[in-house]
Amino acid sequence: MTKPEPSWDLYRSFLAVMREGSLSGAARALAMTQPSLGRHIRELEAALDAALFTRSPQGLLPTGLAVRLVPHAEAMASATAALRRAISTGEDVARGVVRVTASEVIGTEVLPPMLAEFRHAHPGVTIELVVTDRSQDLLRKDADLAIRMTRPTQQALVARQLGRIELGLFAHPRYLRRHGTPASLDELRGHSLIGFDHEAPYMRSLRPKHLPWSREQFTLRTDHQLAALAAMRAGYGIGICQAPLAARAPKLVRLLPQELAIPMECWVVMHEDLRRQTAVRKLFDHLAEALNAYARR
Repeated sequence: MTKPEPSWDLYRSFLAVMREGSLSGAARALAMTQPSLGRHIRELEAALDAALFTRSPQGLLPTGLAVRLVPHAEAMASATAALRRAISTGEDVARGVVRVTASEVIGTEVLPPMLAEFRHAHPGVTIELVVTDRSQDLLRKDADLAIRMTRPTQQALVARQLGRIELGLFAHPRYLRRHGTPASLDELRGHSLIGFDHEAPYMRSLRPKHLPWSREQFTLRTDHQLAALAAMRAGYGIGICQAPLAARAPKLVRLLPQELAIPMECWVVMHEDLRRQTAVRKLFDHLAEALNAYARR
């Protein structure tokens, strides 16, 4: 007799244990009791006829099978979330849930006032904002809309190129009063430079032309763009920042604009299947217009 396929609830409990590292942590994350969650794990192991965890003094240890199952369970979670959003999103009115993904800087510093304006105009729409520098897969429906800094290459995506956002060298006036203002790129070598720890691909492609220094010359190295921005605003040193963002309080001073100006592409992207969903389409159009205005500033 063929065994029934395990339900999504069992895989959801399994994924929670893998993410939290314990039955108690997974139970809290899912708002379940620990015995119920443990029963889910036993039912899934019985359905698969294989062990997923071994018990040790350190807690639950995943087996090789459990590790191999994780990406498939994550794909199921993304598909389930996309299905819920599709059901909740009306075709004729702007209501439902729209999931947006953007980089840390864009998602934290740039999008919030744009989303607030959209929410005021469309109170029936709930927005899920995923802030990450990792690219979310729109084909797998990890998100409905994405703000990307590179041209999308996947098929079945609708993409609109926006105005280019200019990057430049900036520092806080307090730093410049203490250490002086460099008059050339060569003079930067005597300053406190804020830069990457591991160089991003798009910056690597620009460095031979625009960036005449290396990681070893940075006195603050971080791959967290918000940390770099905070350091610039605190007066730590000189770093690269989006020009429209640097103009906000506390205002940063642009340095050597004639010698270093990096145009960064900006795209708003969605899956072509979502064009008929009113809430997604309206937010797509709103963000395209708002980000174009941001780039022009």
